Amino acid sequence: MKLHGYYRSSTSYRLRIALELKALEYESVPVNLLKGEQKGEAFRGRNPFATVPMLEAGGRDRAQSMALIEWLDEAYPDAPLLPSTPEDRYTARELTYAIATELHAPLNLPVLKFLKEEYGKSQDEVGKWYRHWLAKTLVPVEARLAQLGSGDFLFDTPGIFEVVLLPQLYNARRFEYDLGNSPHMTRIETACLALETFQRAHPDNQPDSPENGPEKV
Repeated sequence: MKLHGYYRSSTSYRLRIALELKALEYESVPVNLLKGEQKGEAFRGRNPFATVPMLEAGGRDRAQSMALIEWLDEAYPDAPLLPSTPEDRYTARELTYAIATELHAPLNLPVLKFLKEEYGKSQDEVGKWYRHWLAKTLVPVEARLAQLGSGDFLFDTPGIFEVVLLPQLYNARRFEYDLGNSPHMTRIETACLALETFQRAHPDNQPDSPENGPEKV
């Protein structure tokens, strides 16, 4: 497998976690979003969405992180990312898709660039936008976790919810979102980051991270 992605792209981060939890070997192929490499003719010809991640697997190029995660769970059923019972699968999906569907669209890089370039918004204004939409979804996610009495993970082991939660909290910290009132999410985050699987998937440990080379992006 070859994973085409960007080190701090939340969707690329999701897929790295999923691959690590399933103990699947893959080669990282960096795509620099800030330089627009995903918009190049060669990449767009393979992935019409011109987005990351793109996974070369099973004889084809595959896009869209949530579809990829579910495909991985079906194609490689060991270490499942979804729980075994319908009720637990519903709970995992409710929380996972709240983050994946409500937050990615208004907070991804093209939207933030559009706010700056087309509407002349400052970085402070973009940050305010980012934190507003984070709160709209993360506050009820935290409330649901409190209702469920979640522990270190949503269920016994990390799964699809943690796959999606950890990258969003990484970005929340980048944009100075206050997680002080989110004890359940931050407890899950701490428990996940203590695991080698999550450490290997972390943006700081990717080949295109500025932490691993002289080039700043």
